[in-house]
Amino acid sequence: MDRLDNTVRPYAWGSTTAIPRLLGVEPTGEPQAEMWMGAHPGAPSRTARGTLAEVIEADPERELGAATVAKFGPRLPFLLKLLAAGAPLSLQVHPDLTQARQGYEDEERRGIPIDAGHRNYKDANHKPELICALTEFDGLCGFRDPVQAAGLLDALGVDSLKPYVDLLHARPEEAALREVLTAILTADHDAMAHTVAEAAAACTRLGGEHTPYAGIAHHYPGDPGVIAAMLLNHVRLQPGEALFLGAGIPHAYLSGLGVEIMANSDNVLRCGLTPKHVDVPELLRIVRFEAGDPGVLRPEAAPDGEEVYETPIDEFRLSRYVLPEGTTAHDLTRATPQILLCTSGSVRAGEHDLTPGRSVFVPAGEKAEVSGAGTVFRATVVV
Repeated sequence: MDRLDNTVRPYAWGSTTAIPRLLGVEPTGEPQAEMWMGAHPGAPSRTARGTLAEVIEADPERELGAATVAKFGPRLPFLLKLLAAGAPLSLQVHPDLTQARQGYEDEERRGIPIDAGHRNYKDANHKPELICALTEFDGLCGFRDPVQAAGLLDALGVDSLKPYVDLLHARPEEAALREVLTAILTADHDAMAHTVAEAAAACTRLGGEHTPYAGIAHHYPGDPGVIAAMLLNHVRLQPGEALFLGAGIPHAYLSGLGVEIMANSDNVLRCGLTPKHVDVPELLRIVRFEAGDPGVLRPEAAPDGEEVYETPIDEFRLSRYVLPEGTTAHDLTRATPQILLCTSGSVRAGEHDLTPGRSVFVPAGEKAEVSGAGTVFRATVVV
């Protein structure tokens, strides 16, 4: 079992206080957006044996187990994070596995540099993800019913939004959502900036269900993503609740601290709320234009006190143990690799004492017991 020393990424949207507060350290004054736990080449966790990427590369079957290597290859299939949003992240979608492979191969064939700003596919993998709230957590997830979206836009009283309102009422669901999103993202830049400014003022005046969009517009004035965001469901998670974000589902995180886990990929197609490249034709190929409930997840009880967040993919499995004072040790030994993350209290994992924000990597098959009083998240795979 290896104690992990993890990198905190200072993305501009990050909270300056949430991760330091969890860790019990003084804020630096700079944004601290994500703490990465895993073997992603961008910021692999460090151990006493070298980076976790180096440790796994040296003996994949020993660290990951034969079944994991056979199913996913000689790499850790997931990346675990603490995510602290102090401002909205970009509005985005992720491709499915087939789309990712096709997109990656196409961009490789066309010779687009892997670090080019207009490159969409950094790898050939999909990127399903799960976010579990540690604090109250606001986000956007999936399309609203078009009639509901029309009502939200119509209430603003902005004349330039009337054509979108009419389309949302007149067209079948998929066509309505596709045509309106396309129109928003391809509108004249100056005209859309003016529309966004009018809409933002109206959201501030109206309050209520319009309040989140006033906040988004404050961070991204003039961005067409502000209007696109109003097509989506606003979700407020309470601590312990989660969202699963599958392929093609437009989403954005707005504020709060959570534990996030995802397949090991960097593939993102952006819809707005960003100065980065937005490839509208490719985005429209990936987005699933289906309205529906965002599907808030709550953990399901499993044996031995484990609470599991059920998802339909195998690259990761996230669960937690809430350990009350005086709890006997729980045996977490598995034939798959694990990362254990403490988020509250004080927990002992093997020979390591874990306080909030501290984590360990457990190689496949290695004895793993946890005890103490606190909360431990467990990340592993399904084989």
